[in-house]
Amino acid sequence: MSYHKTIAVAMTGASGIQYGLRLVECLIQANCEVYVLMSKPARVVMGMDTDIPVPARTSDVEKDFTKMYGAKPGQLKAFGQEQWTAPVASGSGVPDAMVVCPCTTGTLASIAAGNCNNLLERAADVVIKEKRQLIIMPREMPFSTIHLENMLRLANAGAVIMPPNPAFYQRPETIDELIDFVVARVMDQLDVPQTLMPRWGIDD
Repeated sequence: MSYHKTIAVAMTGASGIQYGLRLVECLIQANCEVYVLMSKPARVVMGMDTDIPVPARTSDVEKDFTKMYGAKPGQLKAFGQEQWTAPVASGSGVPDAMVVCPCTTGTLASIAAGNCNNLLERAADVVIKEKRQLIIMPREMPFSTIHLENMLRLANAGAVIMPPNPAFYQRPETIDELIDFVVARVMDQLDVPQTLMPRWGIDD
């Protein structure tokens, strides 16, 4: 099976998991192969912020998301935080891009420091060292000097820092439209075709 791109989507315990879930859905629809890295705190947030049943195990993440988003067999793969045999743990299996969405400031700090204490951090480290695209979506306000310095460090290493800030010029009427605006901007950064939102100044 030939896919448009292979994208790793990592979800951490920050509020805003709706962005990550919608991104996974849109990448599947765009015929991308998707690797899902979902921390245990992310599942806690999923239970708090959404009405979607929370997968208990990594195998359930893969099974439930595949069914929920209509993925083809093998198109979506989920990996646990201690699954060091996952392809994203090695430069020989690096994806085309990785998006940490949403990203806690703790995860931001660990990636900036190159800690590699779990698979998510290691995957981000691999993406950086292999000079692939890394998008970090920190969900915090206000940012402290420490947060900003960590973002600058990652930006200097080639990462794209994209706080999930929706716009209002499109006159959104629902929360879903605010989510889609952010996800559309991420898809544009990934150079993956999207029809969620027109680009500024371009007619439908």
